[in-house]
Amino acid sequence: MSHLSHSSSLNKVLRQQYLSLPQEDLCLVTYVWIKGVDLHIKTRTMDSVPKSIADIPEWHSSGSPVFEILLAPVCMFRDPFLLDPNKLVLCEVLKHTREPGESNHRNSCNKVMEKVKNLHPWFGMEQEYTLFGVDGHPFGWPRFGFPKPQGLYHCSVGADRAFGRDIVECHYKACLYAGIKIGGINAEVMPSQWEFQVGPCEGIEMGDHLWMARFLLHRVCEDFGVVATLDPKPMKGDWNGAGCHVNVSTVHTREEGGIWHIEKAIENLRKRHEEHLRVYDPHCGEDNKRRLTGLHTTSSITEFSAGVANRKASIRIPHQVAQDKRGYFEDRRPAANCDPYAVTCTIARTCMLEEEDVHELE
Repeated sequence: MSHLSHSSSLNKVLRQQYLSLPQEDLCLVTYVWIKGVDLHIKTRTMDSVPKSIADIPEWHSSGSPVFEILLAPVCMFRDPFLLDPNKLVLCEVLKHTREPGESNHRNSCNKVMEKVKNLHPWFGMEQEYTLFGVDGHPFGWPRFGFPKPQGLYHCSVGADRAFGRDIVECHYKACLYAGIKIGGINAEVMPSQWEFQVGPCEGIEMGDHLWMARFLLHRVCEDFGVVATLDPKPMKGDWNGAGCHVNVSTVHTREEGGIWHIEKAIENLRKRHEEHLRVYDPHCGEDNKRRLTGLHTTSSITEFSAGVANRKASIRIPHQVAQDKRGYFEDRRPAANCDPYAVTCTIARTCMLEEEDVHELE
């Protein structure tokens, strides 16, 4: 059991005894915020149950040895761990001067989404991740050597092929309880690798829901004593990496003849390939260099490509979309550890904003 955390072996029945104690009219509100690529939380007691995000006050936390940061609530969810009436609240991070924090990509994303809201942009993101033990070994893999080669595991079933389904399904139910727009789950190509889909979400909601879904994933994994990594290439060698493909549409691409708008968006993306790659992982493309090799169902990081039903292209037009001549396109370049605010913001700027609007935001 050395691959599991010590806390996972604690008596969960005993824990349930305390969770079931009444809390009168009080409400526990857990603040969740993003710092770099990590998530942080802390909880406070409120005298009443908040009816909306406006009822939840700002809070502060230590941001550096000198200055505090402000936690500004932006989105509220039900708490699947402490249960109703308790809440989870996603927060923007502000400096003590009330300017956005260094890793606060939501602020700039929201400005762009406000500019394009008449296009009703819909996003769906496919979050791949890999389960590891706390000892750094892939969950379910042999202690020595490797599992059977890839080919058996995608959408698989069976104890010798699907590792960690309990975790995955508990996360699924936690997301549904919380109110996250989770669309589905599946086992991925590499053993112990899984995917969940969030969306369709409109505008800024995409980043809000995906970040909270990530928080729930890490929190569920904590209970099971394992670790979920978003590393884009968690295992070297002949193993698939992990991405976060984003599906994109607007009112124009969804209506009759929308394929013209899809093709125009793809041409705009082609012109800004390198710019997008710098945004699509938190290390300005360095993480994606390990993943986007042209192998393992990826495009090459050095070349932009697009095609119908082509899962090795940078941009895929689904077969049904090509037939219907309207719908959405899929950008397959974002890494698993991308910031969804930064990704959707950059796509909206490239594909939906007029030049004068871009200059206005700069």
